[in-house]
Amino acid sequence: MSESGDPVGLPCPACSPGEETVHEVLRPGGQATVRCTDCDHTYKTEIPDEETVDLTIVVSQDGESFTTRMDVPADTYVATGEEFVVDTDDALMQVRVTGIEVGPEQRVEEADIEDVETLWTRAVDNVAVAVTLHPKDGTADQTRSLRVNVPGDYEFTVDETAEFGEEEFTVEGLQIREDAPEYRHEKLDHPGDFAYAKDLKRVYARDESLTAWSAW
Repeated sequence: MSESGDPVGLPCPACSPGEETVHEVLRPGGQATVRCTDCDHTYKTEIPDEETVDLTIVVSQDGESFTTRMDVPADTYVATGEEFVVDTDDALMQVRVTGIEVGPEQRVEEADIEDVETLWTRAVDNVAVAVTLHPKDGTADQTRSLRVNVPGDYEFTVDETAEFGEEEFTVEGLQIREDAPEYRHEKLDHPGDFAYAKDLKRVYARDESLTAWSAW
């Protein structure tokens, strides 16, 4: 049911009787009071309930996954790479669509939401990024790995130094995830190249930590 202040699409009897315009709900109810935002005409009308689909959503985060269900508008069209907010019992999560299942072992890149059986997603609001570090002298057999937890929109930039607690490193290369949109290459290694944490499969960097190799 619509609430006061909600926007709804309705044909306006004053300025657009044959086409929907955006209306603001002033007073909800069986005969709701609404105002057309195009012409400010205010009147009473019945707001039809939006048809929804009960969608199964699998959310992957840090190597683990869970399944939830959510009502979504039936007229929605979905494609891999798109992002939306999942309302779970514990929290609201920003996720990216990584797979669309329309039948047993049948996946597509895009589909009408009514045809979707399961939507596979990955959490992107907060992510753990894998970082491969090598020492300043370039000794290959002394590389080490770590994971840093950052917001999904955190930017890693080639030739810039990043600090996380006692860890400090200079970014030398960025490996892009397959589900990341709008990047020129799968690996970025030119000074100034950057990528968001949620789009990264791995960061390659030069270790700048003072205590990084104290054990060697």
